Amino acid sequence: MTGPEIPDPKSKKAHKWLLLLAIYLLFAAIFIPLHGHAAPLTVTDDRGRQVQLQAPAKRIISLAPHITENLFAVGAGERIVGTVNFSDHPEAAREIPRVGSYKQLDLESIIALEPDLIIAWEAGNVRSQLERLEAMGYTLYYSDPRNIRQLVRGLETLGRLAGHPEQGRRTARELERTLEGLRDRYAGRSPVTVFYQVWDRPLMTLNDAHIISQVIRLCGGRNVFGHLDAAVPRLNREVVLAADPEVIMGGGMGEEDPQWVEDWRRWTEMTAVARDNLFFIPPSLLQRPTPRLADGARRVCQALEEARQRRPEDGE
Repeated sequence: MTGPEIPDPKSKKAHKWLLLLAIYLLFAAIFIPLHGHAAPLTVTDDRGRQVQLQAPAKRIISLAPHITENLFAVGAGERIVGTVNFSDHPEAAREIPRVGSYKQLDLESIIALEPDLIIAWEAGNVRSQLERLEAMGYTLYYSDPRNIRQLVRGLETLGRLAGHPEQGRRTARELERTLEGLRDRYAGRSPVTVFYQVWDRPLMTLNDAHIISQVIRLCGGRNVFGHLDAAVPRLNREVVLAADPEVIMGGGMGEEDPQWVEDWRRWTEMTAVARDNLFFIPPSLLQRPTPRLADGARRVCQALEEARQRRPEDGE
């Protein structure tokens, strides 16, 4: 019985065999580390926590409307397997299975969808439910952008987490360029005092730490209640009347319902009312931190410019 043929080291056949072996070993050295042992994907979320994935997420659950919208914006809409009520933009988001509301999650539905990443909203979701999901071993990333810089950085990060880093960078840069252009054009203009109404009963506004107040400032406005300590201060109407802002703006109960802003018309002695400086901004354009903030900012800047043009010539 004879064994396998071993080429003579001095033969041409042996040289060919050794050359092929060398090429194989070279390719193995290059490609096996790259594809067989890829480095984990590590990012920092809006709570300052490090979040690690072995590979970009393929089954994502979004726990807030702004998160759903931002995932679509970075090209990852097809990876969302579940979301919460009121996730309505873009239109395709309406077709995604629901896992409850952002204030009351349906944990059984979340588990059944077998996510490899859950993106949570710290300011809106119930902490005890999020802690339970973490205790069960699910990977959570917190998205809660409080300012423009966090929003821009968060879009890039979502793109990386979902395997669309280039689209994430493009979306972030486009938003950043738009806002910088508005700031260059309007921030240095004559200041306009603004009251922004975020809710009606109780009457609520925002302080200067909020992303909406940043938008007001880049348009050359000054939030008359920006100095207050609370992020979302509760007010009474007498305080707003005393502040007498040049502009009143805000959202409402829906995307086309200006009733909250229009209600101020009964106080005819107010500067904003006398000059017809009451401006409704669809709430999703400002109150959801998404790339559509650029559209909301354009409307705010346009409104403040109109207010400047309506000033009496004598400056009164």
